[in-house]
Amino acid sequence: TLSNLLRSVIILSPEDLLCCVYLCLNQLGPAYMGLELGVGETVLMKAVAQATGRQLDKIKAEAAEKGDLGLVAESSRNNQRIMFQPANLIAGGVFNKLKDIGNMSGNSAMNKKIDIIKGLFVACRFSEARYIVRSLAGKLRIGLAEQSVLSALSQAVCLSPPGQDFPPAVIDAGKGMSAEKQKAWIEEKSLLLKQTYCEMPNYDVIIPVILKEGIDELPNHCKLTPGVPLRPMLAHPTKGVGEVMKRFDEAAFTCEYKYDGERAQIHILENGEVRIFSRNQEDNTTKYPDIISRIHTVKNESVISCVLDTEAVAWDREKKQIQPFQVLITRKRKDVAAADIKVQVCVYAFDLLYLNGESLVKQPLSCRRALLKKSFQEKEGEFVFARAIDSDNTDAIAEFLEQSVRDSCEGLMVKTLEKDATYEIAKRSHNWLKLKKDYLDGVGDTMDLCVIGAYLGKGKRAGTYGGFLLACYDEDNEEFQSVCKIGTGFKDEDLEQHYKFLKPRPYYRVDQSTEPDLWLDAVQVWEVKCADLSLSPIYKAGMGLVSTTLVCPLAVIVHKNFMSSGAAVHKSYSYQHSYSETLCRYGP
Repeated sequence: TLSNLLRSVIILSPEDLLCCVYLCLNQLGPAYMGLELGVGETVLMKAVAQATGRQLDKIKAEAAEKGDLGLVAESSRNNQRIMFQPANLIAGGVFNKLKDIGNMSGNSAMNKKIDIIKGLFVACRFSEARYIVRSLAGKLRIGLAEQSVLSALSQAVCLSPPGQDFPPAVIDAGKGMSAEKQKAWIEEKSLLLKQTYCEMPNYDVIIPVILKEGIDELPNHCKLTPGVPLRPMLAHPTKGVGEVMKRFDEAAFTCEYKYDGERAQIHILENGEVRIFSRNQEDNTTKYPDIISRIHTVKNESVISCVLDTEAVAWDREKKQIQPFQVLITRKRKDVAAADIKVQVCVYAFDLLYLNGESLVKQPLSCRRALLKKSFQEKEGEFVFARAIDSDNTDAIAEFLEQSVRDSCEGLMVKTLEKDATYEIAKRSHNWLKLKKDYLDGVGDTMDLCVIGAYLGKGKRAGTYGGFLLACYDEDNEEFQSVCKIGTGFKDEDLEQHYKFLKPRPYYRVDQSTEPDLWLDAVQVWEVKCADLSLSPIYKAGMGLVSTTLVCPLAVIVHKNFMSSGAAVHKSYSYQHSYSETLCRYGP
């Protein structure tokens, strides 16, 4: 469906192709530029109320009931009577208005944003109000992820090549091919576009090249460039060393520590400037002034420009050991002053993707790693190469895995060295596997937690509970103490069943920031699989019993991996016994 839309745009209005792609993705520009709408739900409600003449309280009540402000806006718009109908909205006009909203700042910016939103809203017809409001809220809900948009774009460009003198009827460039051949042809072009986008994630650059030169010319015009973040290569999870041996067969591979930190893609530009980007291409340069100050001291003089793939990990300088990820995330996110840094980081480098004007993504890992070690020097506690062993001995790998966990790491990354060892950006490659301690069979445990609160669902989950607050029971104080929230891993039938069974009720000990929409009777216990425990400033379980210096409770870190893999995440059963029985198997 999207491909057919984009084909029509290419034929009838090619100058609108760029804005149509951005509108489908609900983006204003490349992720690394950080341009956002900055419109909160309350502001949107005010705009809808002002544009329709409805009371703000009624808009809020209806939004809480439907769980979707877009539907509220659409129904409000349908009931509105106007004397003169404004001109129809067009894609380019809407996109430019959204960009205007994103670029606004200053004291009167919010009122100006509301005026633009009102103007858009008054001109809406049919379901347009629903999707404009959803777009402004950052939740478009049309079921399109970026990979789907890229696939549709490549298919549209293949079947209706830009720059052609089209006849009135829509032409099909692949008409003479068999269905199988056409599919393979489109998939080949789709991979080319995805690979290009991963190296140059900027539609402002890519789409003009497609329209002028064609999709085949993308690699010649859109190349990996320092200062523009590329998509990181991702790994497949595995459940044991045996699975790794079976997957790689006779191919040479290496095992690296999987550090529990934040992906840091470090770019050194030819002018000496250093930029740092996250896994999601967000610009983290101002977050890590300490990394920037040290990077020039660890690189050799021969390095003029490069792109490093690294992990930034919290580091205790006194004990000379890695600290948990929960410590790292306490660092300020933007505009950090070097003098104010309390959480130190060590950079663990594991790949080199670009060096002195040459992209290395097509080189095997063994070559990239050799260049990395040749181009940079280690400095304890500041810049270190990822610890690794090259071995196919099952016992050695198992021991190395155990050692990685003892060294405060998540497990291992297992990568091919020579065969199929290029840096595959466009897909989650099977040439990189991850052995995390919480994936392994027989490792990890579950906790029995009582459901004490619920959060009202929104969007698809409107009319049911969208998330739950879980707790354990403290016999000494005779109270339930909050442990964690859980909101994924549920089927629609589960949510419906829980909504009917769990009834509202008060009296629990929680932090105000985690207070649910509804309190529930403590009548169900769920078995929740968890990856780790960490000290938390907001959850109340075991408060004051773990640390003598910090009055912090324990909180469960529930990894999404358990929920997205299709495994049974929670089992619920009625709990009708006396509260003298401990609901949580684990003591403080």
